[in-house]
Amino acid sequence: MAILVNAMSPITSPSPESARKGCGFFSQVPNRHTLSLNKGFSRVLASTQITISPKDSVFLLPNWRSGKNDPRTRDLRLNDAFLYLEYMIGKGHKPDVGQATQLMYELCKSNKMRKSTKVMELMISSGITPDPASCTFLVNNLCKRGNVGYAMQLVEKMEEYGCPTNTVNYNSLVRGLCMHGNLSQSLQLLDKFMKKGLVPNVFTYSFLLEAAYKERGADEAIRLLDEIVAKGGKPNLVSYNVLLTGLCKEGRTEEAIRFFRDLPSKGFSPNVVSYNILLRSLCYEGQWEKAKELLAEMDGGDRSPSIVTFNILIGSLALHGHTDQALQVLNDMVRARFRATAASYNPIIARLCKEGKVDLVVKCLDQMMLRRCNPNEGTYNAIAVLCEEGKAQEALSIIQSLGNKQNSSTLDFYKVVITSLCRKGNTYPAFQLLYEMTKYGFVPDSYTYSSLIRGLCSEGMLDEAMEILSIMEENDCRPDVDNFNALILGLCKCQKTDLSLMVFEMMVEKGYMPNETTYTIIVEGIAHQEEMELAAAVLRELYLRQVVGRSTLERLVMQYDLEGLPI
Repeated sequence: MAILVNAMSPITSPSPESARKGCGFFSQVPNRHTLSLNKGFSRVLASTQITISPKDSVFLLPNWRSGKNDPRTRDLRLNDAFLYLEYMIGKGHKPDVGQATQLMYELCKSNKMRKSTKVMELMISSGITPDPASCTFLVNNLCKRGNVGYAMQLVEKMEEYGCPTNTVNYNSLVRGLCMHGNLSQSLQLLDKFMKKGLVPNVFTYSFLLEAAYKERGADEAIRLLDEIVAKGGKPNLVSYNVLLTGLCKEGRTEEAIRFFRDLPSKGFSPNVVSYNILLRSLCYEGQWEKAKELLAEMDGGDRSPSIVTFNILIGSLALHGHTDQALQVLNDMVRARFRATAASYNPIIARLCKEGKVDLVVKCLDQMMLRRCNPNEGTYNAIAVLCEEGKAQEALSIIQSLGNKQNSSTLDFYKVVITSLCRKGNTYPAFQLLYEMTKYGFVPDSYTYSSLIRGLCSEGMLDEAMEILSIMEENDCRPDVDNFNALILGLCKCQKTDLSLMVFEMMVEKGYMPNETTYTIIVEGIAHQEEMELAAAVLRELYLRQVVGRSTLERLVMQYDLEGLPI
């Protein structure tokens, strides 16, 4: 972090000496010109010709939907409407409820969560009671984006102003906390909203139980469910299926069977989901006799076999080398009028590739295409297993055959395949296929190189990822900002922010201009290493130098709860 700290300098009245010596992070940041907030608002008043209405009347917002439809112009119009709303409510006027609500929706969809939250707060402060659906929408979106703290503050503010909250809002908060590993805080929140007279529903319990087994194990989740029931809670079968999943994922299949068999005594009959959870464990452990007994019970109603049931059987049989039986189950599935998908074929293809049975792979793919089942990323990764068996040429031949049946060009198809392999952590086979592709005239472009960089970083091969830039230059392919961004992001994800800053400096020294994405990645990398004060300081400086926009500033402040920034 020392590089970044030393590079930070005041932006006003720099001395000539510091201007000459600047070679760190911020010395390379360009200054840009943007309209000030006041000028923007003045333009709104001048262009919309809206007169100030009496305080007891409802005012209308400028129309942000008309005009050019490009993102930048639309963002300006949204901002104009927001500024006008803020100004008028500040003067004691009330907005049109429908328009203000729609503005909140539009800002939220544009990822302007800070402004969207502010619209809701302004509506409440003006004496308007927002409809429950809009509150739920905003709270849910805040939680999905990781802004649970802001969502909780919003709910509290709504309650202060007498706006009713409901179980759905609290469920969003509970789920948000659970997703971020805050089970204890989730349970405290549960107690709080039960004291308010709100009743938890089956979704509440499912969120909590899933978080409990992931954080503390299945035993803790079972104890939590017993506690919920003792307090008068009424979980349904979904909650018990969550616990069944927890036991199976811990490899406690025998206990899971007993738990499964005990469900009727708790007032529940297992459904197809319950059967599938247990069937998956039995099949992947190779307990075929018990799996057959379970399948025999799936004789209709809520426990009739689903496509998931068939795919579990196909995948587990293929994994254990029983490809003939897996194909038979697949054909039975089609006869039962289920539509086969790539997910049904991919395990069989992967096993046949592992066994080096190229002819059978081709035959299986032909059948797949005949049934109008298009290959997906999983298919390409399954074929790439041939590379591990020393059959890269055969793998490419099959991929070329698939490419000829696609609507895209061969070169575009090659890029899709390489990207798919890298995304799934199969970077070495991707390099093997790439080598074979170049024999047929394929020249990797910037996008392909970025995919390789991301793949290498995801597998922890950081030195090799950095070497890609040198390879590009050796092959007369000048790296671009997206290649550097891919490398910087990969390093940050590996908690190597210091190294990412070195790459940044190298990027600037070589004459490449960083973009907003570059700076955003670095701020997020610092934040992920729990250096919140430094992240806030860097973000503030970048914003003042006008190289990150206000929407980026607001998103980062909310996502990482950064303090002391001008929002």
